Amino acid sequence: MLLALRAVQRFAREKPKAVALEGGSHVYSYSSLLTEVENLARRFASIGVKRIGLLMDNSPAWVIADLAASLQHVVVVPLPEFFTDAQLDHVIREAALEGIVTDRAARVAPLIAAAKLRPLARISGRDVWMVTLAKVAAPGLDAQTAKVTFTSGTTGQPKGVCLSEEAINRVTDSLMRLMAPVEQDKHLCLLPLSILLENIAGVYVALCRGVPCVVRSLLEMGVIGASGVDSQRLVDAILDSGATSIITLPQMLQALVETAERGATLPPLRFIAVGGAPVAKDLLDRAAKLKLPVYEGYGLSECASVVAVNSPSAIRRGSVGKPLAHVGIRFGSDGEILISGNRFLGYLGDDAASGAQAFFASGDIGYLDRDGYLYITGRKKNMFITSFGRNVAPEWVERELIVHSAIAQAVVFGEGRPWNTAIVVPRATASREDVAAAIESANSHLPDYARVGAWVFADEPFSVANFEYTSTGRPRREAIWRRYAARVDDQYRARA
Repeated sequence: MLLALRAVQRFAREKPKAVALEGGSHVYSYSSLLTEVENLARRFASIGVKRIGLLMDNSPAWVIADLAASLQHVVVVPLPEFFTDAQLDHVIREAALEGIVTDRAARVAPLIAAAKLRPLARISGRDVWMVTLAKVAAPGLDAQTAKVTFTSGTTGQPKGVCLSEEAINRVTDSLMRLMAPVEQDKHLCLLPLSILLENIAGVYVALCRGVPCVVRSLLEMGVIGASGVDSQRLVDAILDSGATSIITLPQMLQALVETAERGATLPPLRFIAVGGAPVAKDLLDRAAKLKLPVYEGYGLSECASVVAVNSPSAIRRGSVGKPLAHVGIRFGSDGEILISGNRFLGYLGDDAASGAQAFFASGDIGYLDRDGYLYITGRKKNMFITSFGRNVAPEWVERELIVHSAIAQAVVFGEGRPWNTAIVVPRATASREDVAAAIESANSHLPDYARVGAWVFADEPFSVANFEYTSTGRPRREAIWRRYAARVDDQYRARA
């Protein structure tokens, strides 16, 4: 059983009236939350499904459905709302879902021929539906599988990572031990609950610690799609919630920092976790100057989310913190981070027992310092070598570019070239001159071989919708390269 579910059962006995979940106008005590979970679990039992998708906006209803499935030993496959219809169709077929729990009936119906929607429950003031699907031959699942989380993948097709309750519980327990209990703590969910990071490090850890968890719609939080952020709405939502902890992506942290630098009142937060993609040191320095309690971390779906994180008792800016207690780290000959201690069960439909090896090859390059803090320097497959034989991690250069207010997104290429070229998405109010000045400033902080020698404007922002960004804010370099390769080559020919 999930540690989070055990915690709900225990607190329902020990402090039944204490607040567990808040969302919209609905507040659930531990006692009422357990009642809702048990009622929905019985509904799952009566329908007889054993593998369901979960397609819902953030709300207490999402959490209740997730915990009810666990109680009934139903495998949960979270379906991110920001997935395209084609991606959702792929996941539905790949996972051979028997049903979909949703508050988005209009979104689901066109995906499934002759879909039959049946009312499942009314939770938190919203109608929740079950779409029952014809049972088809399903890919084999390890009997321990509790959740299948689909990563964005390096192509447009998501990849299913099979996780056991044991793996999820290890991460939950290790994170819970890092956070000293404070009576006034309250967690606010800013990321989609379909993202493993918020599901585990946010909701499960809050429930296990016995602190209220606020789960409101993403639009209320100022989160637009997979990567858009309404800065002022985000700050207002945090202030209104009374939250003391949040989990953010780098672009969310940047929005908070920029809003604060303009003089906005800062929320009285105690813990701001940031992960999903590398964070520029300049952004961390600016956050520190504002006294924002930012703690960078690092994780992988294949390791049930968090692998390492800074904490109030152990923080080193620029690192992603110390590995969690259950995690083992070693390195390949090329510096690739190899991780043990919490392996996934394998990829869905992969007969190669992909989860069986003792160490998982992360694909990330990094190192541990003498005090045990982990540093990420880039992605192994993204590393390129300039014509002068110098290795460049493009993430390093990109971090220096996007901390400037003129640049919203940037992707850098330079394999076999004498200098690097950037594809740049400017901010709405930035001129060409503003971008040029930002690149000049970034270059002043970089060695000559890593500097950007030329740049071109992107046609549109990189996004999940155009398959040029992942849900956690990482660029899909191959897709971006295919689109802009000719224009990049023109830059080199013009200066040959």
